[in-house]
Amino acid sequence: MEFSDSVKLARTDTGLEYFEVNSPLCQAKIFLQGAQITEFIPNGKSDLLWVSADEDYQEGKSVRGGIPICWPWFGVHENPEWPAHGFARKIVWRAEKVTETSEAVRISLSLPMMQVDKQYWPHESKLEVEFILSEQLEVRLTNTNLGQSPFSLTQALHTYFPTSNIKDTTVDGLQGAKYIEFGQGPFDQSELVGFARETDMVYTQAAPVQNIHTPDGTIEVGRENSTSCVLWNPWIDKSKRLSNFQDEEYLSMLCLEAANVLEDVATVEPGQSHTLTTTIRWR
Repeated sequence: MEFSDSVKLARTDTGLEYFEVNSPLCQAKIFLQGAQITEFIPNGKSDLLWVSADEDYQEGKSVRGGIPICWPWFGVHENPEWPAHGFARKIVWRAEKVTETSEAVRISLSLPMMQVDKQYWPHESKLEVEFILSEQLEVRLTNTNLGQSPFSLTQALHTYFPTSNIKDTTVDGLQGAKYIEFGQGPFDQSELVGFARETDMVYTQAAPVQNIHTPDGTIEVGRENSTSCVLWNPWIDKSKRLSNFQDEEYLSMLCLEAANVLEDVATVEPGQSHTLTTTIRWR
C-alpha cells in the first residue's frame, strides 16, 4: 500500500506493520504498534535513534529502542499490578493521515480508545501523535479532553539515542535544573552530566533544549509544553536484567526523554488539548 511517493506500509517477519519512509530528506520507520518510531536517518547523516541488536519485534511488546510512548502514566503506577509506563506502547494505533511536501513528510496516528481498559483510563479523550520528518525529527503527542471534567496524566517520549562510547558522552543544558534519582533528592544540577554508573535522573525546571555530545557528533534535543525530562542509562548490572538488551549495549546508548512528570503533570480541561513535543537533530 502506497501512501505517498516516499511512504509505504511494510511488515516485519513477525507480522508487525510499520511505515517505511524513503524521502529526499530522510529515512524512517514508524510502527503502528505503540506508534513507535525506531529509525530516523536524515539525508547524508547517521541514525538519530538507537535500537537494541537483540530486538525481535514481537506483538504486544514494546520495541527496545526508538521512541516508546509512555502514557497515561510514567514509570511504575501506584498500583504495582498495572503495566509500567502505561499501555499505549503495546496497542496497535490507527493510521490517520500521511502527507508529503518538499519540506516534510507528516504521519499522524491515533490511539483506538475502544481498546483501552476503562479501569486504566476512564476519561473521554483522544490521543494522537504526529511525526514531522524532514532534516530533523519532530514528534507531537496531543491529548484532547472530550469529557466534562478535567483529567491529569504523566507521560514521556522515551527517546533512545546512539553513541559510540557512553564514557565519552556528556549532556549539556541541564544546568540549573533539579533532579531526583533512585527516590532521593531533589538535587541541583550544576554542571555537564557524564556517565560512569547507572543513571536514572528525573529532572524538573529543565531548560527547553539540551545537547548530547557524543564522539560521533552533537545531538540537539528540544521540548515544548514540558519542563521535565528523564536521563537514563542502565549501566552494567541492570543491562544484564533487561529484556531485548545485550549486556554490553549500555556503552552505545542513552535515553533523554521529553516528559510531563512530578510537578510537571499535564492537566487538560474539558474541550482543551495538551501537546507534548520533542524535536531532535544533528547539530
